Amino acid sequence: MATMRAAQATAPGKLELVERDIPEPTAGTVRIKVTACGICHSDAMTIEGAPGIEYPRIPGHEVAGVIDAVASDVTQWKVGDVVGVGWNGGYCGKCEPCRRGNLFACVTHQATGVTYDGGYAEYLVAPASAVARMPDDLDPVAAAPLMCAGVTTFNALRNSGARPGDVVAVQGVGGLGHLGIQYAKRMGYHTVAINRGTDKEKLAKELGADVYIDSTATDAADALQQMGGAAAILSTVTTGDAMSAMVGGLGIGGKLLVIGVGGALQVPPLPLIMGNRSVAGWYSGTAIDSEDTLQFSSRCGISSMNEIMPFSKAPEAYAYMLTGKARFRIVMTMHD
Repeated sequence: MATMRAAQATAPGKLELVERDIPEPTAGTVRIKVTACGICHSDAMTIEGAPGIEYPRIPGHEVAGVIDAVASDVTQWKVGDVVGVGWNGGYCGKCEPCRRGNLFACVTHQATGVTYDGGYAEYLVAPASAVARMPDDLDPVAAAPLMCAGVTTFNALRNSGARPGDVVAVQGVGGLGHLGIQYAKRMGYHTVAINRGTDKEKLAKELGADVYIDSTATDAADALQQMGGAAAILSTVTTGDAMSAMVGGLGIGGKLLVIGVGGALQVPPLPLIMGNRSVAGWYSGTAIDSEDTLQFSSRCGISSMNEIMPFSKAPEAYAYMLTGKARFRIVMTMHD
């Protein structure tokens, strides 16, 4: 049987390069020859040993590639289709959440690179329902992070309730935030970037921010109120106190969207009640949301800022991601 290179987690904290048999598609799945795979901080769930992880497991959920085999019962995909696979690993279509249209909440909880092997490999087998079509003009290497960081920020903003012209803030100019700023600007919002210090001010404005707030020098919530209050604040940071402080910057009916995983939030109830404000989380998105993200990104010229590394250095690339020094996403090219 033919083999492939893969980077698999064999125990908590242990990621190693191995040779594995190339998997064959089973009923309802397709096999993808991986072109590129982004490294996301959520990959630590698999590699560092979140509860329920079964080893060995191949991580990776920012996948771009080409379908090279399909199961006999799959009709919507064909060999040669350029596609991507994100965090959402597909859905059953039969459980109550699926039947109510909440596909992301499927009781099977399929997650690429978590419940089944992901994209840190030359080939990936994924459920057909997890696959998103990529526009022909998108470079797969550049597009890979859009399958997670991109769809998360795009989908949260377009479901925020904010309308073109409203004040929308993006808290944190990093791996998620640098995309959030671009999407917010292209969606027609008056876009405000919030970050600690001034080192990212020039970049934030180049990405589309109309206003930059240095949260170490200015009370960001007060500054937003001077603009009339934010219709939505996309919080990409990982500090609970920093997220909580943003509630004061919301306008009437405003929504704080939390997509950064961090400490506990402490939110006083009175501002929520008196201003009909809310705090909400936002799940990344399903395959069709990823397709929308890719199409919007293609039409509007939105791209992720990536550092490219060869797949042969997968363990080093993952370790580098953990340092937080990358600007802003790391993408492995699989056929180096």
